[in-house]
Amino acid sequence: MFPLRRLFSFLFLLLVYYGSRGQNKIVVFQSDFGLKDGAVSAMKGVAMDVSADLKLFDITHEIPAYDIWEAAYRLEQTVPYWPRGTVFVSVVDPGVGTSRKSVVLKTKTGQFIVTPDNGTLTLIALSQGIAEIRQIDETRNRRKNSQESYTFHGRDVYAYTGARLAAGLITFEQVGSKLPDQVVEIPYQPALKEGIKLKGTIAILDIQYGNVWTNIGKELFDQLKVSYGDILRVEIYHNQKKLYSADMPYCQTFGAVNMGQPLAYLNSLLQLSFALNQDNFSKKYSISSGSDWRVEVWKK
Repeated sequence: MFPLRRLFSFLFLLLVYYGSRGQNKIVVFQSDFGLKDGAVSAMKGVAMDVSADLKLFDITHEIPAYDIWEAAYRLEQTVPYWPRGTVFVSVVDPGVGTSRKSVVLKTKTGQFIVTPDNGTLTLIALSQGIAEIRQIDETRNRRKNSQESYTFHGRDVYAYTGARLAAGLITFEQVGSKLPDQVVEIPYQPALKEGIKLKGTIAILDIQYGNVWTNIGKELFDQLKVSYGDILRVEIYHNQKKLYSADMPYCQTFGAVNMGQPLAYLNSLLQLSFALNQDNFSKKYSISSGSDWRVEVWKK
């Protein structure tokens, strides 16, 4: 007769095995830590201590300090290109140690985001959809002997939980209790058409070159029925203050205008963007990005 204890052990192993089949042992990190000290290395060390079989990658660790909006954008920019089962550990956490929830969100496309629920999930929840959210149970999913550390949850909770999930040492259900399918959201201007105008947010800067990227996608932009060479009126606002207003051509690529001249184009994510040919648009006109930056565009 099959001993009961062995049966339970066998069933548990089956549960872990089948529960982890959705994992691919990939963990992708992002943070606002920078690379000047050992914080990022400490998180990766915790992950490798969980399982040396993990494959560790980065989105970026150069998010401006405390900039939850940029953390949200970088997830939306990158998550769709990674395979199902990938675990993302995102740590931009100005409220570390406070009552904000530590969660794992499973997207409808099969990726997992380990992060504080502080607005970081605003965009990815909308674009990829929420399959399920669970609150991290720190009594089970926290690095051993770290209970007296209150200011480095990235290492002690998020990297540790993300690594265990990616390695298949815990199932998604073992992360913690199920939460309602909603997240803390950062208010922003969604892309929409109002009359002849398109309205949206300056979602991010193409930092290396100073180009300005909006959240106005190609499908919405096509509603203006613009052809290459047509002139657009572009107005940019910070809160309610207008900081930029000018005409520029819609072009296929930067070289379509003279050096230093402005143009509108679709970036690599097929979102409406603005640039100066071989110059820095954002620096020249003091334009930044985030939920409090708006744009209005229409065809002349």
